[in-house]
Amino acid sequence: MKETPRAGEATQDLKLAERLSSARDAILSQLGRVIVGQEHVVQELLITLFSRGHCLIQGVPGLAKTLLVSSLARILDLEFNRIQFTPDLMPSDITGSEILQEDPQTRQRFFRFTPGPVFANMILADEINRTPPKTQSALLQAMQENQVTCAGQTRPLPLPFFVMATQNPIEAEGTYPLPEAQLDRFFLQIAMTYPSREEERRIVLETTGGREVRLEKVLAAKEVQELQDLVRRVPVPDSAAGLAVRLARSSRPLEPGAADFVKRWVSWGAGPRAAQALVIGAKARALLAGRLAACEDDVLALAGPVLRHRVVLNFQAEAEGVRPDDLVAKLVAAGG
Repeated sequence: MKETPRAGEATQDLKLAERLSSARDAILSQLGRVIVGQEHVVQELLITLFSRGHCLIQGVPGLAKTLLVSSLARILDLEFNRIQFTPDLMPSDITGSEILQEDPQTRQRFFRFTPGPVFANMILADEINRTPPKTQSALLQAMQENQVTCAGQTRPLPLPFFVMATQNPIEAEGTYPLPEAQLDRFFLQIAMTYPSREEERRIVLETTGGREVRLEKVLAAKEVQELQDLVRRVPVPDSAAGLAVRLARSSRPLEPGAADFVKRWVSWGAGPRAAQALVIGAKARALLAGRLAACEDDVLALAGPVLRHRVVLNFQAEAEGVRPDDLVAKLVAAGG
């Protein structure tokens, strides 16, 4: 008896879900050979990747951000490039440019496009806030549209395409803070903190010897794209979707029924893209955990990384020492 198309699709999705669950364990095992600790960072990074989003990591230098994303690229058999953002970086240094060349035989001159470092699967945009807004925008166009425009011609980027940008929270001199509209383009903002004492001891011992680690490939680019498509097909109950919408709307001070602490501390709340990220991220989190449907706990677990960079606090909050995470915690406690 032949399977109906719908039954066949369900069977295929089930196999893909099992593949992602097993791949997650293998990815964590491989990353654990070079990265000590930072479990929540790795989890949120994988959620962002399989949600087809981009992430912004905030952390002090020396926490292995470059090693983390370059190792993940090797494990997934993806091309990796690192871009160091500086005040003199130009948009063409990211996207590429046309170079005038001459044919050695005919002496005829022509322009040839030389692709920039953005033409890769995984990009580390290191210290993105150290370059002017014009250059930041060149990368953000690529993030949003998976393509770049140069000399009037639009060129597609290789898929999957994933950007991990970093910001240094302790050094603000000479920086160009990302506008709120650009911050909103990042799926998650991940907070990377110092390792524990035991983790730091392991880091020192494992990185000061002669050990050479070879990482094994777990997934290929095509498989990553298939799993990204699968995430979109994961069902979400109305209760979880409703919670995502309530959390986003409850962060807006002009929303009817907004909590007093929101009116006191918030200038601008999160937009609809926050609710979308909560739902898609919940789907990815559920699949990575081996579950075939998202739930409210998945939404709540992602409230911090989804909302912390989408809420603009006012001077009153700054004067009272309120941080975005403090506000999000109160929103979660209030149930949205």
